[in-house]
Amino acid sequence: MSMTLEETAQLAGTIRNEVGKAIVGMDETIEHLLIALVAQGHVLLEGPPGTAKTFLANCFAHATGLDFGRIQFTPDLLPGDILGSNLFNFQTSQFTLTRGPIFCELLLADEINRTPPKTQAALLEAMQERKVTLDGETHRLSDNFMVVATQNPIENQGVYPLPEAQLDRFSFKLLVPYPSAEEEARIVSRFGDRSGPQKPSDFGIAQVATPETLSQAQAAVKDVTLSQDVLEYAVSLVRATRESADLASGASPRAAVLLANSARARAALQGRNYVIPDDVKALATATLRHRLLLSPAAEIEGKLVEDLVAGLIEETEAPR
Repeated sequence: MSMTLEETAQLAGTIRNEVGKAIVGMDETIEHLLIALVAQGHVLLEGPPGTAKTFLANCFAHATGLDFGRIQFTPDLLPGDILGSNLFNFQTSQFTLTRGPIFCELLLADEINRTPPKTQAALLEAMQERKVTLDGETHRLSDNFMVVATQNPIENQGVYPLPEAQLDRFSFKLLVPYPSAEEEARIVSRFGDRSGPQKPSDFGIAQVATPETLSQAQAAVKDVTLSQDVLEYAVSLVRATRESADLASGASPRAAVLLANSARARAALQGRNYVIPDDVKALATATLRHRLLLSPAAEIEGKLVEDLVAGLIEETEAPR
């Protein structure tokens, strides 16, 4: 059973309103989280410390009813600390599985780029196949399993770049900047009289979705039509990244698949049963920015990936 597209749009609006009770000025980020959720993707948030990335993920999990788990990534974190391990029980003379924090529905991988690539790679199988293999035995994760990872800007001290194979698993990379002066005043007004750790329930955020309703919303996305013209437009946009002289490495076919799936999810959340080119354009930067490597010449010239993607959107002819 699936929801109607109208019901899907209503559910998305309700979740936005609940998260907005605590989170100020991050409407676009919340929208991308919703799109990733119904498209069954993962999200990477990059921004300086103290910009509510962790609290956003917590509030989002609370509103959607997802089982929330959090891992603080550190330089000494080991893969077993994420996945768990089989420990020998001397009373039963058998090995017992001790599940790691990855066994949840929404996993917050906090400061993911503070741990070495070996430990970061422990997430790859879970993100791609929603399963974990321990000592040769496979354990399934929830169909709603979603990773929301945060990372500090690469210029910060003590960070490791994420491997390209892992970056490619994230549907979106979203930049979380400092708020505007007006937004910061609202944040201080909202949080300034509260001490101690903040909880979503303190702001009246209610659970407005269940695993069942989320599964129905995900099924509703399948009713959205992606015409051949729009499909070819998304593919052309991705292929253009491989032909740009300013880019040493372009986006993979996986990027084209995720861009198309995300565009269908965006249409569904707006109550439309068809994808328009604007859906692709709106999601192109978030889908592509972490998959592209600047050429040495472009780096010397100080060019930005986001500007190059914007240029490719302008140059690639969209269907009418």
